[in-house]
Amino acid sequence: FDPYGFHPDAARRMLLPSALLYRYYFRVETHGIENVPEGRLLLIGNHSGQFAYDGSMVGMAMLLEAKPPRLCRGMGEFFLWRTPWMGILASRVGTMVGTPENCVAMLNDGECVMAFPEGARGANKPFRKRYQLQRFGLGFMRLALETGTPILPVGIVGAEEQQPGFANLEGLGQKLGLPSFPITVSMPWLGVLGPTFALPVKYHIHFGEALSFEGNPDDEDAVIEPKVAVVKDAIAGLLARGLAQRKGIFS
Repeated sequence: FDPYGFHPDAARRMLLPSALLYRYYFRVETHGIENVPEGRLLLIGNHSGQFAYDGSMVGMAMLLEAKPPRLCRGMGEFFLWRTPWMGILASRVGTMVGTPENCVAMLNDGECVMAFPEGARGANKPFRKRYQLQRFGLGFMRLALETGTPILPVGIVGAEEQQPGFANLEGLGQKLGLPSFPITVSMPWLGVLGPTFALPVKYHIHFGEALSFEGNPDDEDAVIEPKVAVVKDAIAGLLARGLAQRKGIFS
């Protein structure tokens, strides 16, 4: 085990289904992955698709396509660690609770950390808002400034269509201890299998150029927000390019 609970043998077994999904179900194509630098890194991408296949596919791209392969540390919601076994399983493949302390420790150790600043706002938005970036949290920028970490913007095309959503009952989700309660083509109609459902869309993952920022991580929000807007605009540009280039949802 490493200091964060990752175990190579356990990860090798647990990540096999993700690798099969990557190659044969979502048929992922990567663009610009040569832009991934060595050393500490924050991967910041758009979030969508109800279930976290987007993060899993970015992580697999870093393992299967990057040269050399990189283990990408995902930041999970607290509710995963309140669910029996889920927190342990997540830790074994490199995921950690998304606290600032965990992120700082991993970045200072030279790790690659992946985060989605839209959070549930992006993942569970209705289909009519597809590819419309939602409000970004500011925490990732403060972490980048504190640790001197470059930010690599990532635009994920395809996940928006994997499980179209109609509405999000946030109030009900909060009562159940969940970040959201989306109503989709499979939830709640398929019961416990609903969240894992995904159409066989084709993923295109676009890696942008690394961005570096300077400043005080404790600055007021008004000072941090323009820096965050630069990253958000970079991701929007990657999405626009990816949408213009793809032939269709399934190709």
